Amino acid sequence: MSRRMLATLLAAVVTVVFVCLAGTSLLLGGSAAGCGSGAAPGRTLAPAPPGGWPAVGQWDRNQVANAAVIAAAGTSKGVPSRGWVIAVATAMQESTLRNLPGGDRDSVGLFQQRPSQGWGTVAQLLDPTYAAGRFYAKLLTIPGWQTMPLTEAAQRVQVSAYPDAYAKWEPEATQLVGTITSGESSLPTGRLASCGASGPWTQPVLAPVGSGFRTAGRPGHDGVDLSAPRGTVIRAASAGIVSRVRCNAIDNRDGSNWGCDRDGDPGLTSGCGWYVDIDHDGGIITRYCHMDKPPRVEVGDHVVVGQPIGVVGSTGHSSGPHLHFEVHVNGDTSAEAAIDPVPFMMNLGASLG
Repeated sequence: MSRRMLATLLAAVVTVVFVCLAGTSLLLGGSAAGCGSGAAPGRTLAPAPPGGWPAVGQWDRNQVANAAVIAAAGTSKGVPSRGWVIAVATAMQESTLRNLPGGDRDSVGLFQQRPSQGWGTVAQLLDPTYAAGRFYAKLLTIPGWQTMPLTEAAQRVQVSAYPDAYAKWEPEATQLVGTITSGESSLPTGRLASCGASGPWTQPVLAPVGSGFRTAGRPGHDGVDLSAPRGTVIRAASAGIVSRVRCNAIDNRDGSNWGCDRDGDPGLTSGCGWYVDIDHDGGIITRYCHMDKPPRVEVGDHVVVGQPIGVVGSTGHSSGPHLHFEVHVNGDTSAEAAIDPVPFMMNLGASLG
């Protein structure tokens, strides 16, 4: 039996065992097992630790507690976790996550909302839950907000004089949201270390999962397809260093170069098209395939979580626009080191789909 067949069989066995023992803690040997087959926690709020929230990075206990209130308001309104990150990043920029009694003109509160602009009374806007609720109410009226760059979505709500100021807070907002949710990113670092992963993670695109990892119909499919429309911005799933930027599109009829200046074909073309590999801490590698045009990064670039690296397309072996997303372990880009990205990302609090 080949190593690849063995890996596929092992993944299937682990999946069956996990389904049968849902809700039970499984301690599986090896980094691939720890990352690829752990429980699939929902993105819900974790209870505050005894004594209140601890400081996280530069954010003190009160600031983290305010971020938790913002996330809780999002939960109560059914807002996806991407919205919590946008809201927390906005409050970081507007008030440094402090419930300010005043500000520019008549602005008050975490989001520096203005009573004169119809956001509410001063007393209401100094209530963090109310202020966050008003932020989400406006955010949810914006078509396509989940796939917008964070700074654009925040600006559509806030109409700030500094529309690009929100972007710099995305990595720290992602980390804080991970800390205050019950996803794997809020668990002790030792559990994350079993995956080899560290730092905050985010979805490369917000889109449904189409073709899955090594399904019966596609046993050689070493990643998952995320069904995002052409032109959707693809983001780095976590901080790392770009290790490969390449056009890989081969004409199956004669082995010649098909090229990445045109869409590929599911029958005539093989290869990933325009793609990027990013090396992360702990030997984790992520791969992003079928980009529409040359990526926005180069080999050697240091990228932060959520940084745009390209846009969705259909180059290489592809039947239509989507992102093919892979995760590899042990610093190995071969098929033998590929793991299922779905449970891996769930375990890091950045569920795909």
